Amino acid sequence: MNEQLHSTTGQNSAVTVIGLGPMGRSMTRTLLTAGHPVTVWNRTAGRADGVVADGATLAATPREAVEASDLVILSLTDYQAMYDILDSATASLAGRTLVNLSSDTPDRTREAANWAAGHGASFLTGGVMVPAPMVGTEAAYVYYSGRDQAMENHRTALTALGKPRYLGDDPGLAQMMYQAQLAVFLSSLSALMHATAMLGTAGLKASEALPELLSFTDSIGDILRAGEEKPGTALDAGQHPGDLSTVTMMGATADHIVATSTALGLDLALPLAVQAHYRHAIENGHGSDHWTRIIDSIRAPH
Repeated sequence: MNEQLHSTTGQNSAVTVIGLGPMGRSMTRTLLTAGHPVTVWNRTAGRADGVVADGATLAATPREAVEASDLVILSLTDYQAMYDILDSATASLAGRTLVNLSSDTPDRTREAANWAAGHGASFLTGGVMVPAPMVGTEAAYVYYSGRDQAMENHRTALTALGKPRYLGDDPGLAQMMYQAQLAVFLSSLSALMHATAMLGTAGLKASEALPELLSFTDSIGDILRAGEEKPGTALDAGQHPGDLSTVTMMGATADHIVATSTALGLDLALPLAVQAHYRHAIENGHGSDHWTRIIDSIRAPH
């Protein structure tokens, strides 16, 4: 038993990585640097050339890749890709841990956990919260959820990729956190491009606009934390005190952004969506509440 435990949790435990896009290749190199023997497989075998040159072993088939390690990490487009690839290797899954770091919906991750259990495998859902070049750095962190014992058995190898943040045994929870974080990220990217396009109509180049916009973006967290020691406490209590930023005030700003964007001939999808949140809150009689009141129409859309 101790020998088996060492093989799965030790410094040099073997790891399989399936999927060699930029993230998969970065994880492979990080694991190799940390001293783990790594076996890889990818539909397009040529993508493995670089990591094989760095010391990884290329498996000829998904089954061979699965059988090489107790820990199998998947970095794929979506969860359907996992089924497509591992369909020929299900007989080899028993006793192994699958860690799927692919993006999909929380419900699909729960279905995948049941599928893995049906083949005798443990399953962890994961969400890597940094881009590929940052994997394995001090800034890297990864959300996980699923069987806690699976997490503990492979904590050493998984920690090499980034600081693990374990959320509990619901396999859908890490995916939910991942999607929530990306909702903020993608919305912010669209906002940055909209703002850059807006300033571009006034003659400012992106190289002039983005530094100013990013400086403000960096301060948003501090602005939100300034009004509440632990952000979200009032929301949890159903409280929206309007002593600082009210729905009406923020809604007026949203109206101005729509008007300006319309005059400039810009796409209105993003500003109209933001404007709608404030208009719904005002229509429901919450204009004097704090801007967080817009969560009502997000939770229960019209």
